[in-house]
Amino acid sequence: MKREKFRILLILVIVLSFGNGQAQEIQDSVRIYFRQGYSILDMSIRNNQKALERIADSLDMGYSDSIYTLQRILVVGGASPEGSIPLNRKLSEKRAKILFQYLSKYRTLPDSLTIFQFLGRDWNGLIDLVEKDSNVPYQKETLDFLRNIVRRLDGGEKEANNNVGRLSRLKGGKPYRYMYRHLFPELRASRLHLWYKRVWNPRNLPDIAGIQLPSPSTPEAKMKPVPIAPPKKPFYMAVKTNMLFDALLIPNIGVEFYLGKDWSIAGDWMYGWWKKDRIHWYWRLYGGDLTLRKWFGRQAKEKPLTGHHWGIYAQVLTYDFETGHRGYMGGEPGGTLYDRASYAAGIEYGYSLPVARRLNIDFTAGIGYLGGKYYEYLPMDDCYVWQSTKNRRYFGPTKLEISLVWLIGRGNYNQGKGGIR
Repeated sequence: MKREKFRILLILVIVLSFGNGQAQEIQDSVRIYFRQGYSILDMSIRNNQKALERIADSLDMGYSDSIYTLQRILVVGGASPEGSIPLNRKLSEKRAKILFQYLSKYRTLPDSLTIFQFLGRDWNGLIDLVEKDSNVPYQKETLDFLRNIVRRLDGGEKEANNNVGRLSRLKGGKPYRYMYRHLFPELRASRLHLWYKRVWNPRNLPDIAGIQLPSPSTPEAKMKPVPIAPPKKPFYMAVKTNMLFDALLIPNIGVEFYLGKDWSIAGDWMYGWWKKDRIHWYWRLYGGDLTLRKWFGRQAKEKPLTGHHWGIYAQVLTYDFETGHRGYMGGEPGGTLYDRASYAAGIEYGYSLPVARRLNIDFTAGIGYLGGKYYEYLPMDDCYVWQSTKNRRYFGPTKLEISLVWLIGRGNYNQGKGGIR
């Protein structure tokens, strides 16, 4: 229904242009917003989904009905001022290209007609917003300050200029805090501008409000519009295995889910229960951990589950190690995990390195407290003779991980590693 209304409106514009014999070219545009620090196309932000559906309808009309041909394309990417200059430059470039690539999946947009403009820190856009918003504290002084920044950008912006730092201190920071909350989100966007030119005089368009015009007989006019698939929200998940445990013959698996806003939750489980009674060789370990992670840094801003992270974790495990001499068993002999578990908790730091389109290697180390009851015993003939019962109170490294990570989900792939370039 919404598409039909748009088609009717566009046809009325065309009919009116024929009536006055003037409007030979029309322009259509769309603005798509992004989360702070990200270049991922998120349909849940504002009206992104409706905006993309509407511009797709515009492409359908312009191509399938052959009323207008596409003449020019301008793709603009921008970013709000906070953040480093290189990061904002990359963000603006990626935001522009991701919008262009998304629409190119449904309709070919010729490269020969396309101009890209990467704004980086969009100071001019911020000036326009401040001019229109009378609620900005110290509006006149803020505009003078911003215009002075723009006047000094002829040679390019440098970190040494500290423009953002000086702006954040203007008038005690009141203008900056207001702009950060209310205006900066408007700058985290990509814009697509399309110009169409009328190339034929229609004679038979559908009957609209009593107006009967014949449709053209050109082959392009017989093309059916390409249906636009409803956009889907990105989904980020990872399945991993700790290769250090694998090398120690302890099978393990873990899963991690991205929660949003740079947070994730991960769970891991291991189970190795090997024994060789004839020579009293035991190698037993099983248990798991639960980790809450916060991701940070440039790579983490560009794509979830990548880059630096820190977190807090809790572990539960039991073990039985004995290689022909004194043995050590965590917890009650013959009991359940609950009966004979050792417990640990701590903090971790790690880095997830992209190595392929859907693969990362995660390096993580944790330090914390490990406690619980354990037994010492000696193997004698076919028996295991108890020696002592002790309580472990250990503080130090309790987690070490070099994991192979498989990225799963819509949009969960590494750029430049066989993904979008």
